Amino acid sequence: MPKIKLPTKVPFIDMTPMVDLFSLLLVFFILTATFRQQEPAPVDTPYSISEKPTPDFNNMTIVFSNDNRIFFNVDNGPDTLLKFRNKILAEMGKAYNIEFTEGELRAFEKLNNSIGVPIENMKAFLNTEDKAEKEKLQTGIPIDSLNNQLANWVLYTRQVNPNVVASIKGDSKTEFPLVRKVLDILQDKNVNRFNLVTNLKAVKVEEEKTQQ
Repeated sequence: MPKIKLPTKVPFIDMTPMVDLFSLLLVFFILTATFRQQEPAPVDTPYSISEKPTPDFNNMTIVFSNDNRIFFNVDNGPDTLLKFRNKILAEMGKAYNIEFTEGELRAFEKLNNSIGVPIENMKAFLNTEDKAEKEKLQTGIPIDSLNNQLANWVLYTRQVNPNVVASIKGDSKTEFPLVRKVLDILQDKNVNRFNLVTNLKAVKVEEEKTQQ
């Protein structure tokens, strides 16, 4: 009795739903993504072999530009409801008798790049949309003994967010006396540990060492 041959069917996979899902996710990420703003001053960081990443949250960064200006940046914390940035700016306003409006505080909260604006020019910086005017106001944060605004930024940042970690991002051409002055400010505010932001340097491993 001959064997009955069952009809063979070629499997068919419909990729249309997957393509539709991919397109939907792509459009969602494009519409919701916030592009990182360009830093106000170019910084050519030195190289190192450390692979420790910079923390995304609870991080305040002090930036040295190649023309020896000081910039400062701090994140909003791990939860968007915390809004650390506008709280820090409000404390700075109280210290210098400057009252910031809710709109100015929100504008400062949305900034995600470093700022080098003296506190007395902060209202003008937040209220202007002119890019050239913003760059003109970025004269650097004062660190003079009679007007040490950087020390207050560090102080109020640590008061608002006790878990914050300090990072230093300096240009390779920054003069050492300026770096030393900033380090003294950090130590005066009991910040004795900090991260150094560098570029990752490729290390060539010799074949003989790998065999040992």
